[in-house]
Amino acid sequence: MRIKETIAVIFILAVAGMSLWLWNSPSGLKWAPDVTFTTLKGEKLNMGELRGRPVLVTFWATTCPGCLKEMPHLVELYEELGNAGFELIGVAMSYDPPNRVLELTTERQLPYPIALDLDGALAAAFGNVMLTPTSFLIDPNGRIIKHKIGEMDIAELRQQVESLLHAQAAAKENRPGSPARGQV
Repeated sequence: MRIKETIAVIFILAVAGMSLWLWNSPSGLKWAPDVTFTTLKGEKLNMGELRGRPVLVTFWATTCPGCLKEMPHLVELYEELGNAGFELIGVAMSYDPPNRVLELTTERQLPYPIALDLDGALAAAFGNVMLTPTSFLIDPNGRIIKHKIGEMDIAELRQQVESLLHAQAAAKENRPGSPARGQV
């Protein structure tokens, strides 16, 4: 009987370990969905066309305290790194009234694009997002490298985005046909 009990315990521990690993595994194994965002200004932003740039897609709601708390930090991050190639897209949840979304983005002077997810298709494409804030950091190759439910650690996010931007700049610099370092 001891051997059967030992095997059962080992099996349970192995299953628990695999479950824990899968739960905590990096989201970098997933590709960002090929979706098109329609912004409040009527612009179409296609995820595929944003390849080559780090992108943060953040799902939010006008009634979400964490989302509202995070917004000034996202504005600061976007204003600081947007010209360097960083893109940030805010996605208002399908249950948010469009007039309230427009009112809030105007009131808060959000400089980054805000998309309406009127039918919930964007939330579905990103894995059935239901809680806000939920954010996805996507590397220049189109892989989701961070998936965060809840408020983000902005200092950590800034570091990750800067790292992606530096790697992107280094890759451009080392491409064949690029001027050698120090030459202009």
